[in-house]
Amino acid sequence: MIYADNAASTRLSEHALQKMLPFLRKHYGNPSSLHTPGTFAHTTLQTARQDIADAIGADPSEIFFTSGASESNSWVIQAFASANPDGHIITSSIEHASVLNACHAAQQAGARITYLPVDADGRVSIEHLQNALTPQTKLVSIMTANNEIGTIQPVAHMAEMLHAHHIPFHTDAVQAVGHIPVDVRSAHFDFLSASAHKFHGPKGIGFVYIKKGFTLPPIIFGGKQEYGLRGGTENLPGIVAMAAALHEAVYGLSTESQRLANLVHATWQKLQKSIPDIRFNAQNAPRLPGLLSLTFPSTNGSALANLLNLKDIYISTGSACHAGNTTPSHVLTAIGLPASLAQNTIRISYGRDNTLNDADDIADALIWAYHKIHHIPV
Repeated sequence: MIYADNAASTRLSEHALQKMLPFLRKHYGNPSSLHTPGTFAHTTLQTARQDIADAIGADPSEIFFTSGASESNSWVIQAFASANPDGHIITSSIEHASVLNACHAAQQAGARITYLPVDADGRVSIEHLQNALTPQTKLVSIMTANNEIGTIQPVAHMAEMLHAHHIPFHTDAVQAVGHIPVDVRSAHFDFLSASAHKFHGPKGIGFVYIKKGFTLPPIIFGGKQEYGLRGGTENLPGIVAMAAALHEAVYGLSTESQRLANLVHATWQKLQKSIPDIRFNAQNAPRLPGLLSLTFPSTNGSALANLLNLKDIYISTGSACHAGNTTPSHVLTAIGLPASLAQNTIRISYGRDNTLNDADDIADALIWAYHKIHHIPV
Protein backbone atom coordinates (compact mmCIF):
# COMPACT_ATOMS: atom_id res chain seq x y z
CA MET A 1 0.00 0.00 0.00
CA ILE A 2 1.13 3.53 -0.79
CA TYR A 3 -0.77 6.33 0.94
CA ALA A 4 -0.19 9.75 -0.61
CA ASP A 5 -3.18 11.76 0.59
CA ASN A 6 -1.56 13.35 3.62
CA ALA A 7 -3.14 16.74 2.96
CA ALA A 8 -6.45 15.06 3.80
CA SER A 9 -5.21 13.28 6.90
CA THR A 10 -2.00 11.82 8.28
CA ARG A 11 -1.28 8.61 10.15
CA LEU A 12 -1.15 9.04 13.92
CA SER A 13 2.52 8.96 14.88
CA GLU A 14 3.73 6.22 17.20
CA HIS A 15 5.17 8.85 19.54
CA ALA A 16 1.82 10.64 19.80
CA LEU A 17 -0.04 7.37 20.29
CA GLN A 18 2.20 6.31 23.16
CA LYS A 19 1.74 9.70 24.84
CA MET A 20 -2.02 9.40 24.38
CA LEU A 21 -2.65 5.86 25.62
CA PRO A 22 -2.20 6.42 29.39
CA PHE A 23 -4.89 9.13 29.28
CA LEU A 24 -7.39 6.73 27.73
CA ARG A 25 -7.14 4.08 30.45
CA LYS A 26 -4.91 4.98 33.41
CA HIS A 27 -5.09 8.76 33.85
CA TYR A 28 -8.78 9.39 33.26
CA GLY A 29 -9.37 12.11 35.83
CA ASN A 30 -11.33 15.22 34.85
CA PRO A 31 -9.06 18.31 34.63
CA SER A 32 -11.72 20.31 36.49
CA SER A 33 -11.79 17.99 39.51
CA LEU A 34 -9.89 19.01 42.65
CA HIS A 35 -8.70 15.56 43.74
CA THR A 36 -5.27 14.14 42.86
CA PRO A 37 -6.26 12.52 39.51
CA GLY A 38 -7.99 15.74 38.49
CA THR A 39 -5.03 17.89 39.51
CA PHE A 40 -2.71 15.64 37.51
CA ALA A 41 -5.01 15.91 34.48
CA HIS A 42 -5.11 19.70 34.82
CA THR A 43 -1.32 19.95 35.05
CA THR A 44 -0.99 17.73 31.98
CA LEU A 45 -3.48 19.90 30.11
CA GLN A 46 -1.52 23.05 30.87
CA THR A 47 1.78 21.41 29.92
CA ALA A 48 0.31 20.46 26.54
CA ARG A 49 -0.95 24.01 26.10
CA GLN A 50 2.55 25.32 26.82
CA ASP A 51 4.12 22.87 24.35
CA ILE A 52 1.75 23.90 21.57
CA ALA A 53 2.28 27.58 22.32
CA ASP A 54 6.06 27.10 22.16
CA ALA A 55 5.74 25.39 18.77
CA ILE A 56 4.15 28.48 17.19
CA GLY A 57 5.74 31.26 19.25
CA ALA A 58 2.65 32.02 21.34
CA ASP A 59 1.87 32.39 25.04
CA PRO A 60 -0.06 29.42 26.53
CA SER A 61 -2.90 31.74 27.55
CA GLU A 62 -3.44 32.40 23.83
CA ILE A 63 -4.10 28.73 22.94
CA PHE A 64 -7.69 27.47 23.02
CA PHE A 65 -8.51 23.84 22.28
CA THR A 66 -11.29 23.04 19.81
CA SER A 67 -12.48 20.03 17.82
CA GLY A 68 -10.39 21.18 14.86
CA ALA A 69 -9.75 24.04 12.48
CA SER A 70 -13.25 24.07 11.00
CA GLU A 71 -14.63 24.92 14.43
CA SER A 72 -11.81 27.41 15.01
CA ASN A 73 -12.38 29.13 11.66
CA SER A 74 -16.12 29.34 12.21
CA TRP A 75 -15.64 30.68 15.73
CA VAL A 76 -13.43 33.59 14.66
CA ILE A 77 -15.44 34.59 11.59
CA GLN A 78 -18.84 34.26 13.22
CA ALA A 79 -17.66 36.26 16.23
CA PHE A 80 -16.67 39.23 14.06
CA ALA A 81 -19.78 38.91 11.90
CA SER A 82 -22.06 38.85 14.95
CA ALA A 83 -20.34 41.83 16.56
CA ASN A 84 -20.44 43.79 13.28
CA PRO A 85 -23.60 42.65 11.43
CA ASP A 86 -23.21 45.29 8.71
CA GLY A 87 -19.41 45.21 8.71
CA HIS A 88 -16.95 44.15 6.01
CA ILE A 89 -14.90 40.94 5.99
CA ILE A 90 -12.23 40.12 3.41
CA THR A 91 -11.15 36.62 2.46
CA SER A 92 -9.85 34.89 -0.65
CA SER A 93 -11.59 32.90 -3.36
CA ILE A 94 -9.60 29.72 -2.57
CA GLU A 95 -10.25 29.31 1.14
CA HIS A 96 -11.32 26.10 2.85
CA ALA A 97 -15.07 25.44 2.93
CA SER A 98 -15.22 26.21 6.66
CA VAL A 99 -14.07 29.78 5.99
CA LEU A 100 -16.12 30.28 2.84
CA ASN A 101 -19.32 28.91 4.37
CA ALA A 102 -18.86 30.98 7.52
CA CYS A 103 -18.48 34.03 5.29
CA HIS A 104 -21.56 33.05 3.27
CA ALA A 105 -23.57 32.83 6.50
CA ALA A 106 -22.29 36.25 7.57
CA GLN A 107 -23.23 37.65 4.16
CA GLN A 108 -26.77 36.31 4.48
CA ALA A 109 -27.00 38.02 7.87
CA GLY A 110 -26.08 41.39 6.33
CA ALA A 111 -22.28 41.56 6.34
CA ARG A 112 -20.39 42.56 3.20
CA ILE A 113 -17.82 40.01 2.10
CA THR A 114 -15.03 40.56 -0.42
CA TYR A 115 -13.56 37.43 -2.00
CA LEU A 116 -10.14 38.37 -3.34
CA PRO A 117 -9.03 36.79 -6.64
CA VAL A 118 -5.77 34.89 -7.01
CA ASP A 119 -3.25 34.71 -9.84
CA ALA A 120 -2.47 31.63 -11.94
CA ASP A 121 -0.32 30.24 -9.12
CA GLY A 122 -2.99 30.80 -6.47
CA ARG A 123 -1.39 33.84 -4.82
CA VAL A 124 -3.37 36.70 -3.33
CA SER A 125 -1.96 40.10 -4.24
CA ILE A 126 -1.17 42.37 -1.30
CA GLU A 127 -2.09 45.29 -3.57
CA HIS A 128 -5.53 43.75 -4.18
CA LEU A 129 -5.95 43.28 -0.45
CA GLN A 130 -4.97 46.86 0.29
CA ASN A 131 -7.32 48.19 -2.38
CA ALA A 132 -10.21 46.17 -0.91
CA LEU A 133 -9.92 47.73 2.54
CA THR A 134 -12.66 50.10 3.65
CA PRO A 135 -13.36 51.98 6.90
CA GLN A 136 -15.90 49.22 7.63
CA THR A 137 -13.41 46.33 7.27
CA LYS A 138 -13.48 44.40 10.54
CA LEU A 139 -11.50 41.23 9.71
CA VAL A 140 -9.29 39.70 7.03
CA SER A 141 -9.00 35.90 6.82
CA ILE A 142 -6.46 34.41 4.40
CA MET A 143 -5.16 30.83 4.61
CA THR A 144 -1.43 30.34 5.07
CA ALA A 145 -1.16 27.49 2.54
CA ASN A 146 -3.73 26.03 0.19
CA ASN A 147 -4.89 22.46 0.70
CA GLU A 148 -5.38 21.66 -3.00
CA ILE A 149 -2.46 23.28 -4.82
CA GLY A 150 -0.03 23.95 -1.97
CA THR A 151 0.46 27.67 -2.58
CA ILE A 152 1.87 29.57 0.41
CA GLN A 153 0.46 33.07 0.79
CA PRO A 154 2.48 36.14 1.92
CA VAL A 155 0.49 36.16 5.15
CA ALA A 156 3.14 37.82 7.31
CA HIS A 157 3.31 40.79 4.94
CA MET A 158 -0.48 40.94 4.85
CA ALA A 159 -0.79 40.93 8.63
CA GLU A 160 1.89 43.61 9.01
CA MET A 161 0.14 45.84 6.48
CA LEU A 162 -3.24 45.32 8.15
CA HIS A 163 -1.87 46.25 11.57
CA ALA A 164 -1.03 49.67 10.19
CA HIS A 165 -4.75 50.00 9.50
CA HIS A 166 -5.72 48.47 12.88
CA ILE A 167 -7.52 45.57 11.16
CA PRO A 168 -7.30 42.09 12.73
CA PHE A 169 -5.89 39.21 10.69
CA HIS A 170 -6.89 35.54 10.89
CA THR A 171 -5.21 32.68 9.06
CA ASP A 172 -6.35 29.12 8.50
CA ALA A 173 -2.96 27.46 8.98
CA VAL A 174 -4.14 23.85 8.78
CA GLN A 175 -1.76 22.86 5.99
CA ALA A 176 1.10 24.94 7.36
CA VAL A 177 1.46 24.14 11.05
CA GLY A 178 3.92 21.28 11.44
CA HIS A 179 4.98 21.49 7.78
CA ILE A 180 6.56 24.93 7.36
CA PRO A 181 7.86 27.37 9.98
CA VAL A 182 5.02 29.23 11.70
CA ASP A 183 5.63 31.93 14.32
CA VAL A 184 2.60 33.97 15.27
CA ARG A 185 4.66 36.77 16.83
CA SER A 186 7.01 37.47 13.95
CA ALA A 187 4.14 37.02 11.47
CA HIS A 188 1.90 39.47 13.37
CA PHE A 189 -1.06 37.05 13.40
CA ASP A 190 -4.06 37.87 15.56
CA PHE A 191 -5.84 34.55 15.08
CA LEU A 192 -4.66 31.17 13.76
CA SER A 193 -6.45 27.84 13.32
CA ALA A 194 -4.92 24.35 13.20
CA SER A 195 -5.95 20.68 13.24
CA ALA A 196 -3.93 17.84 14.78
CA HIS A 197 -4.69 15.20 12.15
CA LYS A 198 -2.77 17.20 9.54
CA PHE A 199 0.52 16.79 11.42
CA HIS A 200 0.28 13.17 12.62
CA GLY A 201 -1.97 13.84 15.59
CA PRO A 202 -5.45 12.38 16.18
CA LYS A 203 -8.65 13.47 14.47
CA GLY A 204 -11.23 15.56 16.28
CA ILE A 205 -8.83 17.90 18.09
CA GLY A 206 -7.31 21.23 17.13
CA PHE A 207 -6.70 24.68 18.48
CA VAL A 208 -7.18 28.35 17.79
CA TYR A 209 -4.60 30.98 18.69
CA ILE A 210 -6.19 34.19 19.94
CA LYS A 211 -3.72 37.00 20.47
CA LYS A 212 -3.73 38.75 23.84
CA GLY A 213 -5.94 41.81 23.71
CA PHE A 214 -8.64 40.11 21.64
CA THR A 215 -11.70 38.42 23.09
CA LEU A 216 -14.25 36.21 21.39
CA PRO A 217 -17.70 35.33 22.73
CA PRO A 218 -18.07 31.78 24.04
CA ILE A 219 -18.59 29.19 21.34
CA ILE A 220 -19.95 26.60 23.79
CA PHE A 221 -21.62 27.56 27.04
CA GLY A 222 -20.81 25.39 30.02
CA GLY A 223 -18.19 25.43 32.72
CA LYS A 224 -14.93 27.33 32.99
CA GLN A 225 -13.01 25.18 30.53
CA GLU A 226 -10.86 27.07 28.01
CA TYR A 227 -11.07 30.24 30.09
CA GLY A 228 -14.86 30.07 29.98
CA LEU A 229 -15.03 30.32 26.19
CA ARG A 230 -15.59 26.66 25.28
CA GLY A 231 -17.44 24.70 27.90
CA GLY A 232 -17.27 20.93 28.20
CA THR A 233 -14.73 18.47 29.56
CA GLU A 234 -11.51 18.71 27.59
CA ASN A 235 -10.43 15.92 25.24
CA LEU A 236 -7.26 15.34 27.23
CA PRO A 237 -6.04 12.22 25.34
CA GLY A 238 -6.39 14.10 22.06
CA ILE A 239 -4.74 17.24 23.42
CA VAL A 240 -1.77 15.30 24.80
CA ALA A 241 -1.32 13.48 21.48
CA MET A 242 -1.66 16.72 19.52
CA ALA A 243 1.06 18.41 21.57
CA ALA A 244 3.37 15.41 21.16
CA ALA A 245 2.76 15.22 17.40
CA LEU A 246 3.34 18.93 16.90
CA HIS A 247 6.58 18.90 18.89
CA GLU A 248 7.78 15.95 16.85
CA ALA A 249 6.85 17.64 13.55
CA VAL A 250 8.46 20.97 14.41
CA TYR A 251 11.64 19.31 15.68
CA GLY A 252 12.28 17.60 12.33
CA LEU A 253 10.91 20.34 10.11
CA SER A 254 13.90 21.42 8.02
CA THR A 255 15.10 17.90 7.21
CA GLU A 256 11.62 16.61 6.43
CA SER A 257 10.77 19.58 4.20
CA GLN A 258 13.76 18.92 1.97
CA ARG A 259 13.03 15.21 1.85
CA LEU A 260 9.43 15.81 0.77
CA ALA A 261 10.53 18.33 -1.84
CA ASN A 262 12.80 15.64 -3.28
CA LEU A 263 9.85 13.27 -3.61
CA VAL A 264 7.83 15.90 -5.45
CA HIS A 265 10.75 16.62 -7.77
CA ALA A 266 11.27 12.92 -8.54
CA THR A 267 7.58 12.39 -9.34
CA TRP A 268 7.37 15.42 -11.58
CA GLN A 269 10.58 14.65 -13.45
CA LYS A 270 9.35 11.18 -14.34
CA LEU A 271 5.81 12.20 -15.30
CA GLN A 272 6.70 15.11 -17.56
CA LYS A 273 8.99 12.87 -19.62
CA SER A 274 6.19 10.39 -20.35
CA ILE A 275 2.96 12.39 -20.48
CA PRO A 276 2.81 15.30 -22.95
CA ASP A 277 1.16 18.56 -21.86
CA ILE A 278 0.84 17.52 -18.21
CA ARG A 279 0.54 20.59 -15.99
CA PHE A 280 2.01 21.15 -12.52
CA ASN A 281 -0.38 23.64 -10.93
CA ALA A 282 1.12 26.51 -8.91
CA GLN A 283 4.61 25.28 -9.73
CA ASN A 284 6.09 28.79 -9.70
CA ALA A 285 4.72 29.89 -6.33
CA PRO A 286 6.20 29.28 -2.88
CA ARG A 287 4.65 25.92 -2.09
CA LEU A 288 4.21 23.26 0.56
CA PRO A 289 7.14 20.86 0.20
CA GLY A 290 5.19 17.61 -0.28
CA LEU A 291 2.19 18.50 -2.43
CA LEU A 292 1.65 18.25 -6.20
CA SER A 293 -1.48 19.30 -8.06
CA LEU A 294 -1.31 17.79 -11.57
CA THR A 295 -3.64 18.31 -14.52
CA PHE A 296 -3.64 15.71 -17.27
CA PRO A 297 -4.65 16.33 -20.90
CA SER A 298 -8.04 14.80 -21.77
CA THR A 299 -7.88 12.46 -18.78
CA ASN A 300 -10.42 12.47 -15.98
CA GLY A 301 -8.78 12.80 -12.58
CA SER A 302 -11.24 10.46 -10.87
CA ALA A 303 -10.53 7.77 -13.47
CA LEU A 304 -6.80 8.05 -12.75
CA ALA A 305 -7.33 7.95 -8.98
CA ASN A 306 -9.64 4.94 -9.28
CA LEU A 307 -7.13 2.98 -11.35
CA LEU A 308 -4.40 3.72 -8.80
CA ASN A 309 -6.77 2.67 -6.05
CA LEU A 310 -6.93 -0.77 -7.67
CA LYS A 311 -3.16 -0.96 -7.19
CA ASP A 312 -3.48 0.05 -3.50
CA ILE A 313 -2.07 3.50 -4.26
CA TYR A 314 -4.13 6.24 -2.64
CA ILE A 315 -4.17 9.78 -3.97
CA SER A 316 -6.89 12.41 -4.29
CA THR A 317 -8.64 14.49 -6.91
CA GLY A 318 -8.73 17.48 -4.55
CA SER A 319 -9.90 18.42 -1.09
CA ALA A 320 -11.30 15.60 1.03
CA CYS A 321 -14.02 18.02 2.14
CA HIS A 322 -15.52 17.82 -1.35
CA ALA A 323 -15.16 14.09 -1.99
CA GLY A 324 -18.01 12.87 -4.19
CA ASN A 325 -18.83 16.37 -5.39
CA THR A 326 -18.82 16.55 -9.21
CA THR A 327 -18.64 20.36 -9.21
CA PRO A 328 -15.21 21.57 -10.42
CA SER A 329 -12.91 22.66 -7.61
CA HIS A 330 -13.32 26.33 -6.72
CA VAL A 331 -9.56 26.50 -6.18
CA LEU A 332 -8.71 25.22 -9.66
CA THR A 333 -11.22 27.43 -11.41
CA ALA A 334 -9.94 30.41 -9.40
CA ILE A 335 -6.44 29.91 -10.83
CA GLY A 336 -7.86 29.94 -14.35
CA LEU A 337 -8.44 26.28 -15.17
CA PRO A 338 -11.60 25.71 -17.20
CA ALA A 339 -14.04 23.22 -15.70
CA SER A 340 -12.95 20.52 -18.14
CA LEU A 341 -9.32 20.72 -16.99
CA ALA A 342 -10.26 21.08 -13.34
CA GLN A 343 -11.95 17.69 -13.64
CA ASN A 344 -8.69 16.28 -15.03
CA THR A 345 -6.69 17.12 -11.93
CA ILE A 346 -5.27 14.96 -9.15
CA ARG A 347 -3.50 15.79 -5.91
CA ILE A 348 -0.55 13.86 -4.50
CA SER A 349 0.41 14.85 -0.98
CA TYR A 350 3.46 13.10 0.40
CA GLY A 351 4.11 12.65 4.09
CA ARG A 352 6.48 11.25 6.66
CA ASP A 353 5.92 7.62 5.66
CA ASN A 354 6.58 8.08 1.94
CA THR A 355 9.88 7.20 0.26
CA LEU A 356 11.60 7.79 -3.07
CA ASN A 357 10.46 4.31 -4.06
CA ASP A 358 6.89 5.43 -3.42
CA ALA A 359 7.42 8.45 -5.66
CA ASP A 360 8.73 6.22 -8.44
CA ASP A 361 5.88 3.75 -8.03
CA ILE A 362 3.26 6.49 -8.09
CA ALA A 363 4.73 8.04 -11.21
CA ASP A 364 4.88 4.63 -12.90
CA ALA A 365 1.29 3.87 -11.90
CA LEU A 366 0.06 7.21 -13.25
CA ILE A 367 1.87 6.63 -16.54
CA TRP A 368 0.32 3.17 -16.75
CA ALA A 369 -3.17 4.51 -15.94
CA TYR A 370 -2.83 7.34 -18.47
CA HIS A 371 -1.82 4.91 -21.22
CA LYS A 372 -4.59 2.48 -20.26
CA ILE A 373 -7.29 5.16 -20.42
CA HIS A 374 -6.07 6.34 -23.82
CA HIS A 375 -5.42 2.81 -25.13
CA ILE A 376 -1.77 3.65 -25.74
CA PRO A 377 0.60 0.67 -25.82
CA VAL A 378 3.14 0.84 -23.03
